Amino acid sequence: MVQELLQKLSDAHGLSSYEGNIRSIIKEELKGHVDEFTEDSMGNLVAIKRGGDFRVMIAAHMDEIGLMVQYIDENGFIRFVPIGGWFAPVLYTQRVVLHGKKGDVTGVIGAKPPHVMTPEERKKELKLEDFFIDIGASSAEGVAELGIEIGTPVTIDREYTRLAGTRVTGKALDNRVGVAMLIKTLKEVKTPHTIYGVFTVQEEVGLKGAKVSAFTLDPDCAIATDVTIPGDHPGVTKKEASPEMGKGPVLVLVSAQGRGLLADWRMADWLRDTGERCRIPYQLEVGTGGNTDATIIHLVRGGIPSIPLSIPSRYIHSPVEVVDTADIEAGVRLLTGALASKPDFS
Repeated sequence: MVQELLQKLSDAHGLSSYEGNIRSIIKEELKGHVDEFTEDSMGNLVAIKRGGDFRVMIAAHMDEIGLMVQYIDENGFIRFVPIGGWFAPVLYTQRVVLHGKKGDVTGVIGAKPPHVMTPEERKKELKLEDFFIDIGASSAEGVAELGIEIGTPVTIDREYTRLAGTRVTGKALDNRVGVAMLIKTLKEVKTPHTIYGVFTVQEEVGLKGAKVSAFTLDPDCAIATDVTIPGDHPGVTKKEASPEMGKGPVLVLVSAQGRGLLADWRMADWLRDTGERCRIPYQLEVGTGGNTDATIIHLVRGGIPSIPLSIPSRYIHSPVEVVDTADIEAGVRLLTGALASKPDFS
């Protein structure tokens, strides 16, 4: 069941460059379902299903956005920098986990209370530099005794929870959703091709792992499984974001108004034909923002035909992202159906 797998992945912690916990879960889930695992020096994990000469790379990034300790003051309060893209108000008063050398330590993100702000201060935008982490220590020495130092990675402390129907909420669904979709695809797919299931690192800080792995593997084509913003809730118009939750995975034809990716039309036709033939719901998106691993993969070597296959996710880059697991299941069916054939590059 995708619910149980997604919960396991969402509740685990894996800041960019610290994805080891996620790698371990993936290896355990795919044991006996793939022919080989390889891991490169950056930490990208490749699960290989061997077949014919046509090679398909499916990439899903393992990392989540978080924080990193920058400075510890004499009173034990911890300043930090963001790792990945945060909207500052989302972080205010969140509970966090500091992954120290002596084990995990719980903290909370604090700032000046509004009760003691001047009217002018209340009008000002919340900024990350105004925040700090409080772990309950009263001195820098007390923080050090708990194994916390400059460079300690920090992630959000929030648990996966089921909502109504097939919808769920949790942290890091960007992109544990894509990871879950790829794991299930590798378990279920029957294909004549060689499949590289690539679980990439450091996507949230510059699509770094995908660039390295795509160069090494040099596949014939690539799909990135990720999430995208839907326009089906208050505050977002359908013009700004056309996908809707519950209506299937999204073929992202354009990201960042073309500054990111113009998806290969032959890849789009391949997935669309599969959806029509197998009666699998799917959606199309031309986006103004956001990129995936496909953005960098398609620029590697002589160019690799690429497309993102994304799942609508509300409130991305927050601790309460929301997805519909029925969309994930449809995404798996679309991938497994497509991999029975191959795109027409003639």
